[in-house]
Amino acid sequence: MADDPKVAFVTGAASGIGRATAEALIRRGYSTALADIDERAGHDVESQLRELGECTFVRCDVTDDDAVRDAVGRAVSLYGGLHAAFNAAGIDGEHGKATADATMENWNRVLSVDLTGTFSCLRHELPAIVASGGGSIVNCASVAGLKAAATVSAYTAAKHGVIGLTKAAAVEYGRAGVRVNAVCPGTVDTPMFRASMPEQLIERLKRTSPVGRLAEASEIADVVVWLCEDAPGFLTGQAIAIDGGTTA
Repeated sequence: MADDPKVAFVTGAASGIGRATAEALIRRGYSTALADIDERAGHDVESQLRELGECTFVRCDVTDDDAVRDAVGRAVSLYGGLHAAFNAAGIDGEHGKATADATMENWNRVLSVDLTGTFSCLRHELPAIVASGGGSIVNCASVAGLKAAATVSAYTAAKHGVIGLTKAAAVEYGRAGVRVNAVCPGTVDTPMFRASMPEQLIERLKRTSPVGRLAEASEIADVVVWLCEDAPGFLTGQAIAIDGGTTA
């Protein structure tokens, strides 16, 4: 029913794709837990998005499984259930180093946040959504999960792993009424992207893109909300590229 309460949990909600998706979900009427490790930015986003609807910032380090459990539990306790989740928290790590030159420190950090963090979120979101009668989870992968991204081997491996996790969870929980999909953004104009790329490379990426520009975070958010809200029940276990045709 349209009047049924809807509850969402979004990681990486303080900026970029996570923030854009949280805003889109709130506009759709979801009471939304805004999970992020950045406390100051998280509270700022909460105060901004509260003008649109119900939301609460929850500090959460996705590399800490107990913290993830507590954050999901707080969302359920506060809002009475969980119906949608978007696991957007992630880092890209070191750039510009071939695999043999990359550091173990970078490997461990990127895998811990991007892959193990997503696994931790799934571990706690899935039972909560099943208990709430079913719903949808969307994991944030990348086009680097569909093809190689040179000189970011840890990121490439982590995002391939996110797609594998997505498929495993989808086949396990389909009969429990939970759909699990992944979005695979290409070049998106976010603070993390701008901070990691020199301006000349950004301009080159625009020139070589089939659509001639970067994506807006809101365009990724629109697909995530569609997967949570309007996508057919038979759509699960998929990795959807949102890349302006790059992988084509």
